[in-house]
Amino acid sequence: MNKTKVAVIGLGGIAQLVHLPNLSKIGNVVISAVAETNKSRLNAVADKFNIKERYTDYNELLKNSDVEAVIVATPTSTHKDVAIACLRADRHVLVEKPLARTYKEAKPIVEAAQKHKKHVMVGMNFRYRPDAMILKSILASGEAGQPFYVKAGWVRSQSSEGKWFTKKNESGGGVIIDLGIMLLDLSLWILDYPPVTSVSTINYSHNTKTVEDTSISFLRCKNSSSINLETSWSLPLEKDTFYMNVFCNKGFASLNPFRVYKKIDQQVIELTPAQTESSLSVLKKSYMNELKSFIGAVKGLHPVVSSGDEALQRMKVVDSMYQSASENKEILI
Repeated sequence: MNKTKVAVIGLGGIAQLVHLPNLSKIGNVVISAVAETNKSRLNAVADKFNIKERYTDYNELLKNSDVEAVIVATPTSTHKDVAIACLRADRHVLVEKPLARTYKEAKPIVEAAQKHKKHVMVGMNFRYRPDAMILKSILASGEAGQPFYVKAGWVRSQSSEGKWFTKKNESGGGVIIDLGIMLLDLSLWILDYPPVTSVSTINYSHNTKTVEDTSISFLRCKNSSSINLETSWSLPLEKDTFYMNVFCNKGFASLNPFRVYKKIDQQVIELTPAQTESSLSVLKKSYMNELKSFIGAVKGLHPVVSSGDEALQRMKVVDSMYQSASENKEILI
């Protein structure tokens, strides 16, 4: 099988720690080119991964390189311009989350993908956690009944120390954009993406100025299901915390720890498959699985998972979260 030539634009932490190491381990992939405005970082990273084609201007990469696909790992404010340039150059694109800062900014990216008949995938690696994929399969089988309520939370330090990350006009937001969008996507995916009908959000900025560092949201969905999300960079917990609880009419399931229970009459029976993987192992596999899925979509082996169309729906909800917090009221979508 011919190897897929891939480029990475933006060589910050996510590219150095996740994308480049994982791409280099995939047998049917070649990392052909990289682009980064910081020349010293560009050369250091390219040397480390033995990448010959290196550019300080991504437009030069698109003009001169013969890559089929591009991973966009630049700051969020640049996603729109970089992604559209890649699509116009007939390249498939994987954009690190979020797709853009707002729905209005994300829409032209999706329209460009449709116009040029290229894939846009958004990095939502939690869908690719082995435990999440098993949970999705079990819920789809109906063993635990119909899921109707998801309660999820994530408390940890912010994902980047870059100055742009806590500037609203550059990042698009704070902990909602960083962590909340991941929980939102995972929750909607677990529930089979029901349309969200209303959002109520409270934001707090205890240690930040222009963005929120703690956020709590309640979402109502069209099929009578509901979602409760809490995310924070600043809650004073003893350690980083991630959880998801899924309540069904005939059972209950959770991630981290991974558990599945079914209620029969008045007895609760555990259906949890045997699993010995650590949380770190599950997280590492999620990134590798995500990249393999993207490459498979580029090769035409299967449809895109976490598509631009789904990302647009997520951004509409995220916009409503910020509107709700700003206006201090429930927002109908």
